[in-house]
Amino acid sequence: MGDTGVESDTSVSDSPAGRLQSLFEGHRLTPTQRRIAHSMVRSAADVPFLSSVELAELAGVSQPSVTRFAVALGFDGYPALRRHLREVAPAEPAADTASYNEYQQAVEAEIENLRHLAAVLADPRPVARAGRLLAASRPLPVLGLRAAASQAYGFAYFAAKVHPDVRLLHEGGTMLQDRIDAAVRAGATALLCFALPRHPREVVDALGYAKEAGLTVVTVADSAFAPVAKVSDLLLPAAVGTGLAFDTACAPMLLGRVLLEAMCDDLPDAQARLEQFDARAAVRGLFVD
Repeated sequence: MGDTGVESDTSVSDSPAGRLQSLFEGHRLTPTQRRIAHSMVRSAADVPFLSSVELAELAGVSQPSVTRFAVALGFDGYPALRRHLREVAPAEPAADTASYNEYQQAVEAEIENLRHLAAVLADPRPVARAGRLLAASRPLPVLGLRAAASQAYGFAYFAAKVHPDVRLLHEGGTMLQDRIDAAVRAGATALLCFALPRHPREVVDALGYAKEAGLTVVTVADSAFAPVAKVSDLLLPAAVGTGLAFDTACAPMLLGRVLLEAMCDDLPDAQARLEQFDARAAVRGLFVD
């Protein structure tokens, strides 16, 4: 696995999520075990108080899978893992939101995702590194398919105001690898990917192809355990909300804007480009406000 940016979580080891992330480092987990780990990180405050059956229900797996997961981490079973969590990651149970309706609960969950993102960003080094990689790549391909297409489009729209050559890759198919090849021939050194559930196989394949072509892959994903982690050089996690029929992605969107800021810091003429755009927009009467 490449540099997944997990150190950004462990740098805030005073948070329950950071301590859980540290616990999972260095272990080769199966897809089911990664799902359990992801669920634990998302509910870090509650996990030390959950039974194996409750954790299985939370992660959508079987109870024996939770037991095997605990053993994979080096514990005799789930009770030993839970005792360890209560020792190293003590936390009060999350505030009771039972009185909230389903829409309020979705908002509260998204607020918690943003709090976790703020904790991750306490160590700005992974994002700063990503900003340098993206600023230096000419052109800069930005990939996002299906659920992540809007995230990629939004980033590319704003990035084009400060970066001289941004290439949006938001449609799959047989042309995708051709467009990656074209970017490499034009001088690209990095690729930014937004990857959100459900993760298309085509995205994993495209990132593997990009790495083989010599590009450094920077990925914004919903979890450090996402399938794209194995084909990413630097993965920056930002959780999605799952309380509604369709996932919500406030944290990935905000992380994209943070990446834009970091990229601007490494583009000396970024401010001049923005001022030039504003001047031309005024002449054209582009905006009404």
